[in-house]
Amino acid sequence: MAGRGRGSASSVAAAVLCAASAVLLVVASAPGADAAGATYLVGDAAGWTRNVDYGQWLAGKTFHAGDMLVFKYNTTYHDVAWVSKGGYRRCVVSPKGRAPVYRTGYDAVRLPAGTHYFICGAPGHCQAGMKLAVKVY
Repeated sequence: MAGRGRGSASSVAAAVLCAASAVLLVVASAPGADAAGATYLVGDAAGWTRNVDYGQWLAGKTFHAGDMLVFKYNTTYHDVAWVSKGGYRRCVVSPKGRAPVYRTGYDAVRLPAGTHYFICGAPGHCQAGMKLAVKVY
């Protein structure tokens, strides 16, 4: 098809392919574009509740950025607070608005790299061991 302007159909197709490749590269390198990651039900069948050894539950697990923790619990008795290291050690939920507190009974949390701390904010529950520290690679 001669006479269609300056470029040929093959050079236009190559330009489109190059642009599409660049877009895919940008999307693939964007934060959160990783593979979905693994999903872990905290406490397995027992869920997020009292009388579970969460240290034992963590044993043998390696968490990676993008993995998901699912907290399943009875909302009448429990919640999940994503707290600081100090909040974890002292079993204290940060003042309102400083740290997320979940109360749906089925909360999925996607983990970024770093160490993350979760406690139950119900009185006495964290002190009784309802707390979780997760190191994420």
